[in-house]
Amino acid sequence: MAEPSGPAAPSGLNRGPGRLLVTLYAVFAVGATSRSVYQLSTRFHEAPLAYLLSAVAAAVYVVITVALVRGGSGARRVALVCCAAELAGVLTVGTWTVLDPAAFPDATVWSNYGLGYLLLPLVLPVIGLLWLRRSPAGAGAV
Repeated sequence: MAEPSGPAAPSGLNRGPGRLLVTLYAVFAVGATSRSVYQLSTRFHEAPLAYLLSAVAAAVYVVITVALVRGGSGARRVALVCCAAELAGVLTVGTWTVLDPAAFPDATVWSNYGLGYLLLPLVLPVIGLLWLRRSPAGAGAV
């Protein structure tokens, strides 16, 4: 039986274990976006840095999710860059929150390396980078 094709067909990046990766990134995209929109619109004055960093994390999660779903070589490059940026952000913000907790009166998604999210913000970009490296380069090419 032939595999489905077209926009609804999964690309190589979101097949098999990639589907779980897309699902996790989608959940984080929705969660971080809704949290940051609420915080920025109602409590910005309490912790502007933390809430802006949560919005940045949300944007990164959205871009990675779309790139993984879309597939193709351009989307693969976007996902690689964003996963690397996400990992750098988690490591930077995580270290910053440990060394200077007073700078963050409220937590971000990446605070304490994502401890409030079971360290998934730290693990997810590593898995994403490994998956993007492992999956076939031409997978999902349009």
